[in-house]
This record gives sequence, structure tokens and C-alpha cells, in this order.
Amino acid sequence: MLAFTLRRAVQAIGVMFAVGIIAFSMFRFAGDPVNQIVSIDTSAAEREVVRKSLGLDDPVPLQFVRYFADAAQFKFGVSYQFRQPVSTLLSERMPATLELAICATVFAMVLGILMGVYSALKRDTVLAKLFQAVSLIGISLPTFLIGILLIYLFAVTLGWLPSFGRGEVVKLGWWTTGLLTLSGLKALIMPSITLGLFQMTLIMRLVRAEMLEVLRTDYIRFARARGLTTRAIHFGHALKNTLIPVITVAGLQFGSVIAFSIITETVFQWPGMGLLFVQAVQNVDIPIMAAYLLMVSLIFVTINLVVDILYTVVDPRLRATVGRAA
Repeated sequence: MLAFTLRRAVQAIGVMFAVGIIAFSMFRFAGDPVNQIVSIDTSAAEREVVRKSLGLDDPVPLQFVRYFADAAQFKFGVSYQFRQPVSTLLSERMPATLELAICATVFAMVLGILMGVYSALKRDTVLAKLFQAVSLIGISLPTFLIGILLIYLFAVTLGWLPSFGRGEVVKLGWWTTGLLTLSGLKALIMPSITLGLFQMTLIMRLVRAEMLEVLRTDYIRFARARGLTTRAIHFGHALKNTLIPVITVAGLQFGSVIAFSIITETVFQWPGMGLLFVQAVQNVDIPIMAAYLLMVSLIFVTINLVVDILYTVVDPRLRATVGRAA
């Protein structure tokens, strides 16, 4: 198990190294950073002073090593647009993005598993067919259209929920949360549904397919022959084995929720890292773009590592395979 974890950790470091090269290339070769900092009428001598202060006159290998050393300490330079450290901007926006991603994932997991189990056990009922129709809608409609429809219905027509912003938030140290205020909870509902709807339908269809497959296996027939109750068979045996692949998909989808929250945050003007990235693209703010790429990659790599370890813990067959390989 330890050898397996170490191998995965080494692979994760390799992935981050490759992403770091891409981020450095974006930072170093996607235009001249000096042109983004100084005005048009700045003299050549002043430009050279700025270039030297940024270390852009050093050899490329030295800049590469310095960039990696700073990135390892979460130092990503200064934003061209905001004139603030990028790490400060990301730390201010991160609570909003993580709170939205966690709420969307919980919404997707809870409803997805419940709907998937019901549609597998009661697949001929009207409600199960309605769940199937909802899953098709959730997969087919683009995220921005879902957000716009929700805004039109609940904000414009009914006036129940706010159409933009995060509402009133409470500071808990460096963390800010809207879960402790009524306006924050209202502001969180529509973005969470918009962001989690695709993941919910994906998990629902996966749980349904896996549940139907597990119910046809021999050990379920043996469980019935032993006289176990239907509840014990469905939830003690079938659902437990159904959730093994769901763990992998849910973990990877959490990374996708964070990475692709850009669209949802733009539609609802949610003050998170995704909206900050969109503003950085519009203003060619390369330090923010490179830092966002590194942060999202780190989240993906960490989640993959955790999911791989949890998979070996949950599935005894894989644990035995890992033990023989070690």
C-alpha cells in the first residue's frame, strides 16, 4: 500500500512539473509583460528598469528555476490589472469557489444516488421514467442556458432568489462563508443547481446502470436464497458495491466542478476564482492565468491521488492486486 501511494505521488509530481512548464511558457513567452505594466509613452530606459526588476533579463533557465521555487511557496507574482499579489487575489476568491463547488457536489451526490437507486429498483414506474427524462435534460442543456433559465424563472418572474452576487457573507478568519446568512443561502441555491445538475445526472445514470448490473450477479441470488430481506440485499449488498465506481467518478467530477465553475460564476457574477480568471483573460493578465492553471491542476492531481487511495481501501480486489504488485 505504501509503495502504491509513493508511486502515485511521484506520478502526481511529474504531472505538476509538466503543468508548471506550460504555465511558465505562458508567463514567459505569451507577450511582453512589461507592455502590460507600463504605459505606451514610457521610455526605453524606464522599460529596462522594470524588466530588470521583474528578472526578465536573466537567462531563461534561471527564470524557470525561480518561477518553480516561487510557485512552490504559492508566490505567483503581481497582477497586471489589480496591482496586487496574485496569491492574495486567489486566497480572497477561493472560499467562494470552494463553497460553491462543495454545495454543488453535495447536491449532485445526494440527489444523483437517490434518483439512481430508485430508477434501478422501480424502473417501470412513472417517477423513474421522469428521472430518466430529467437526466437527459441535464446532460443535453449547456450550463449557461440552465443558469439563464433559472434566473428568468426564480429571479425575474417569481422574484424569490437573487440573480447575481454572493449575498451577505460572514468572515471566519481568512475564510468567508454565506452559509450562515439568509441572503447568502438564497444566493447559493441557483448557482449550486446550475453547476451540479450535469454531475447529478451523470451520477444518477451511473448508479442506475451499476445497480442493475450488480442485481444480476450471483452473490445477490445467493443472498436471496439465504432468505435475506429485500432491504438488506438492496442497500447492504447491492448499493455498497455500486458505490465503488461512483467514488472515482465523484472525485474526478469535484475537480471538474472547480475547473468549470468559470461559466456558472460568470452567469451569476459569483465572486470566485473562475470569474477572476475570465477577467484575467479579458485583460491579458498572464500571472493570474498561469496561477489559475497551476491551482486547478494541483486540485485535480490531489483529488486523483486521494481517489486512488480510497479506491484501494474500498475495493478489496484492487487492494490484493496492489499488494501482489508491491
